[in-house]
Amino acid sequence: MEHTPTIRSKIETELKQRGYSFSSFSKISGINRGTFSTMLNSNPPKPISVRQMDLITKALGYPEGWLYELYIDECFYEGKGHWKRIKPFLLRCVELERKDCIQKVLSRLTEDLSYVLTIFELAEELHKGGKVEESVPFYECVVENERYYHSERLAISQYRLFRIQLGTNAEENLKLTIQFSPFLYRLPAAYQLDALLQMTNIYSSLHKWSQTIFYSKKLLELAMHIYEYRVAQENKNYNDLEPYFSERSLVVYYGQALLMQAFSLQKQELYQEAKKIVSQYADLSWFKGLDEVGQREVEKLKMYATANGYVLDLLMGDKSNLENYILLLEENEKEILPGILTLLEVANKHSFDIDYILQHFSNYIQKFTENEDALYMDDYCNFNLQLSMYQLNCENYTEGINTILRNLKLATLVNSSNVFAQTIILFEKYNSFATKSQYTEFTIHKEKFEKEFNFAF
Repeated sequence: MEHTPTIRSKIETELKQRGYSFSSFSKISGINRGTFSTMLNSNPPKPISVRQMDLITKALGYPEGWLYELYIDECFYEGKGHWKRIKPFLLRCVELERKDCIQKVLSRLTEDLSYVLTIFELAEELHKGGKVEESVPFYECVVENERYYHSERLAISQYRLFRIQLGTNAEENLKLTIQFSPFLYRLPAAYQLDALLQMTNIYSSLHKWSQTIFYSKKLLELAMHIYEYRVAQENKNYNDLEPYFSERSLVVYYGQALLMQAFSLQKQELYQEAKKIVSQYADLSWFKGLDEVGQREVEKLKMYATANGYVLDLLMGDKSNLENYILLLEENEKEILPGILTLLEVANKHSFDIDYILQHFSNYIQKFTENEDALYMDDYCNFNLQLSMYQLNCENYTEGINTILRNLKLATLVNSSNVFAQTIILFEKYNSFATKSQYTEFTIHKEKFEKEFNFAF
C-alpha cells in the first residue's frame, strides 16, 4: 500500500535530501529554529501557518502553492475545521487562483453546515473588497448548502451571482433573470432596488414591454416607500435612522422607474400616456435629502424629460421641435446614438427625410460602428435595423442590404433572436435587390445563427 505523504513528511524529506539542519534552514527561511522544530517534532506538532508554509516553499526554491494540496489536511487537523488557518489559506488560494484547493476546502467545510454563514461572510468580504469574480465559488457554495430556502443570505448570494453573471447575451440574461426572480422579495429593500432596476433594463433590452412596465412599477413603488419612510423618520428627529446603502442615490431609482415606464409606453405607441409619465420626472427638485450626486441626477432626468418630450411630439408627426432636439443631442454626446435611432424610427414612421441629420452626425455614427462595447450593443443592433429600413425606403438598396448583413453579425454576437428575426424578415422583403455575394453572406450568417443557437427561422 502506497504511503500518502503529509505536509511534514514532505518537508522533512526535502531537508534530508538537501542536508539542511533545523538551524541552517531557519536562517534561509526566516523561521525561528525553535518554532520550526515544534512544527515537525512536537507531539502534537505545532500548526503550520500559511505564511510559514510560503516561506518554506520559497526557501526550497519551489513555485508558490507547492504544498497547498497537502496543507488542506492542516486546516482540518483531527477532522475539525480550524477557521483561523482556513481563512488565510483560502485568501491565498484566491490570490494564486488555486480554484482546485478552494473547492476541496469548501467541500470539507460544508460537511458541517454551520460553516455556511462563515463562508457567506467571506464571500461578502471578497465582493466588497473588489474581488467580484473571485467571490463566485463562495456564493455558489452558500447556494448549494443553505438549509433554509427563505434565508436572507441565500437571497443575497443568488442576487450576487445574478449580477456577476450578467453579460452581453440577451437570451442568457433573460434566463438568469427568471432563475433569480423567486428570490427578489427576500432581499433587503436596498438590494431589491438594484435588482429591480437590473430586471427592468433586461426586459426592456428584449422589448418585453409588459414585463418592463411591471418591474418599473414595482421599482417606483419600493423607491417611494423607502423615501416616505425616511422622510417620516427624519421629521420625528430619530437619531438612529439606518443609513441608506444602495448602489445609487434613491432619486435614481425613482426617476429611472418613471423613465422606463414612459419608454415602454412609447414603444407601444401609447404616446399620450407616455407624455404624462415624462412630466412626472421632468422636475424632481422636490426630492428631500439630495446630495451632490442626487442633484446631478435630477438635472440629468430633467434633460431626459425635455428630450423625450421632443421625441414623443416627433413620433406623433409634430416636427416643430426637431431643431431643438438636434441641438440637445449636440450638447449631450452620450445621447447621440439613441437620439439618431429615435429619428430613424420617426423617419420610417412618417416618411421624413433625415439625410442631412445623418450627414451632420456622420462622425459620431462612424465611431459607433467601430465600437463593440457591450453597453451599446442593444442600441446599435436596433440602430442598424432602423437605418437599413430607412436606406431601403429611400431605395438605397445596396447600402441597406449591407447594413442588414452587418446587423445579422451583431445579432449573433449578442444572441438576440428578436433582432435577428426582424432583420431576416427585412432582408427577405428586399432580397430581389441583393447581389449574389450579398445573398451568399446572408445565407452564411443565417446558418451560423441557427447552428450556434439551435434556433430555426
